[in-house]
Amino acid sequence: MSAPQTPRPFGASTTAAEVIDGVDLHGRRAVVTGASSGIGVETARALAAAGADVTLAVRDADAGARVAAKLEAELPPSAGKLSVGRLDLADRSTVRDFVAGWKGPLHILVNNAGVMAPPELTRTPEGQELQFAVNHLGHFALATGLHPALAAADGARIVSVSSIGHLFSPVVFDDVDYRFRPYDPWTSYGQSKTANTLFAVGAAERWADDGITANALMPGNIADTSLARHTDMEQVAAMVAAGAFALPPGKTVEQGAATSVLLAASPTVQGVTGRYFEDCGEAEPVAERGTAVGGVAPYALDRDNAARLWAMSEALVH
Repeated sequence: MSAPQTPRPFGASTTAAEVIDGVDLHGRRAVVTGASSGIGVETARALAAAGADVTLAVRDADAGARVAAKLEAELPPSAGKLSVGRLDLADRSTVRDFVAGWKGPLHILVNNAGVMAPPELTRTPEGQELQFAVNHLGHFALATGLHPALAAADGARIVSVSSIGHLFSPVVFDDVDYRFRPYDPWTSYGQSKTANTLFAVGAAERWADDGITANALMPGNIADTSLARHTDMEQVAAMVAAGAFALPPGKTVEQGAATSVLLAASPTVQGVTGRYFEDCGEAEPVAERGTAVGGVAPYALDRDNAARLWAMSEALVH
């Protein structure tokens, strides 16, 4: 791997609007999952402001419609069109329906939706543990289903929203669904976020000849988001106080969406693929979690792990 790239003048405090300033996305089409709240809304806003036609792929279509209407009222006349598509990543049938309904090329796919640390073990109707199913398998099914549309775009970008939480766990291939080990919400979240990064590594390798780039990112520590809706935040505070893990400095939603928008649209990362970014630059590797508040674990970028995950995921979703 080449030396980490750090586009300038972007950094930890950069906002999505600053990243997209001067970028023209007219004629481009984008899909942002989980775009009814948090950084998904700001990602959709920035891409549309630059002229892209953006589909908000959301579990609650009514909530998505309200967000779209609000954005339309705030965006300039030159903005791209906004539309809403129903997508429940825990329900494989809605993923198939979304894919079947997509027509024409797709230039930008932002796999942004997610769930974090539900306290109790929950399984999907197919029997998969919820976080692995939603955060990884649903997005895997979506991206592979949309692969022909991405290939038709001649230069498509896939953005996979991971997290520093990937440092909690590699993908435990022999027990991704917690059938043999006790369920833990944080190692479960961790392996799903590792899977998000490994997906980008796998897609970068498999789809390079189609002109598709794929990268993963850590958006930052953002309080104003629905990601933590299942999480016991008092427990999180106690774990931080006890030194179980550390949190990076806080960000606003506008700052949290910046790295997603950078990877989705900025010319500064043209051609970059299979990498993991944070604070609008490529992350440094870390050797152990400890109290790390940044960086990427080597197991999350390992090509063999990516290939194994891809094969497993194909078997599970097809």
